Amino acid sequence: GKAAPGAEVGVLICDVGDEGSLAAMAKQTRLVLSCVGPYRFFGEPVVKACVENGASCIDISGEPQFLEGMYLKYNEKAAEKGVYIIGSCGFDSIPADMGVLYTRDKLKGTLTAVESFLSVKSGPEGTCVHDGTWKSAIYGLSDQRNLKKLRKQIGYTPVPVIGAKLKRRGLVFYSQEFREYSIPFMGSDVSVVKRSQRYLHTQLQETPVQYAAYANVGGLGTVVKLMFAGLLFLLLVKFSFGRKLLVKYPEFFSAGRFTKKGPTQKQLDETSFTMTFFGEGYSEGQDPQKGKPNVKICTQVKGPEPGYIATPIAMVQAGVALLEEAACLPAQGGVYSPGAAFSKTKLIDRLNKHGLEFSVITKPEV
Repeated sequence: GKAAPGAEVGVLICDVGDEGSLAAMAKQTRLVLSCVGPYRFFGEPVVKACVENGASCIDISGEPQFLEGMYLKYNEKAAEKGVYIIGSCGFDSIPADMGVLYTRDKLKGTLTAVESFLSVKSGPEGTCVHDGTWKSAIYGLSDQRNLKKLRKQIGYTPVPVIGAKLKRRGLVFYSQEFREYSIPFMGSDVSVVKRSQRYLHTQLQETPVQYAAYANVGGLGTVVKLMFAGLLFLLLVKFSFGRKLLVKYPEFFSAGRFTKKGPTQKQLDETSFTMTFFGEGYSEGQDPQKGKPNVKICTQVKGPEPGYIATPIAMVQAGVALLEEAACLPAQGGVYSPGAAFSKTKLIDRLNKHGLEFSVITKPEV
């Protein structure tokens, strides 16, 4: 039952260290799906080849520094060439970015704030991820200072706060909705959603939505283990020898969550995720700048195992939307987040048909 390319599908060998091979690849296609993480080390040559040779590019990066660095370096060139460079089109951050847009579109009124909660369920064997993602986290956290410098260089316009300001939760808190402990989600979702909301506000004059992302982690025992592991991780990433240890022994330092082998087929089959969105806003006819929010909505995005099943589904459907709905993309090429690129397409409908289910849990009620 495994998908396999037919005889008519060829294999083209190219190397991120060989500009000529990347150029030859980009010249033969309209769209490249780039899976060369960690992207901070291997991603840019692919983007450069695509922009210079007139091919669009989609990746599954969850690395804000790479994503925003590509915007700074290639946005204008991509616009000139009329190509689209769209990052974070996997589990990071299609469910979050498109989930916020879905919630907005289902609310009868003006959505002003959303909180998302991620729950991952696994079978008796648990779940694990290949150490490529682990490396991305190590080098990303160790380089936070340069990310701040990069953002200053870009000179982002501030996103205005419309409606009541969304209150941030603590580092660890008990979620009444799920009856378990939750922590801030450490992925790229918040930064990606913010980029989308900034684009939709500045370019399309849409009301920006505030966003916060959290992950459910379970009981108090799990919280204690996570806090200990997190403190050790944050300490080690600050030093060169610590980063080397983390890279060399991912399984030990992540308690088996990240391995050099990656997950087994059984682990993949038994794992799934649910991302729940709690949105609030103002009913039709009410000014979002006055008074408290008076309307709420709850939506969900559900899917199979995030990293190896949901991610390729999201990436491929994003690619199909780019190729088949060109008229619905932003008028000009450039470097975009998923929400900015696909807000006017039928990407959510495509995802629904292929195993990523978007649904309304509660209807808006005043």
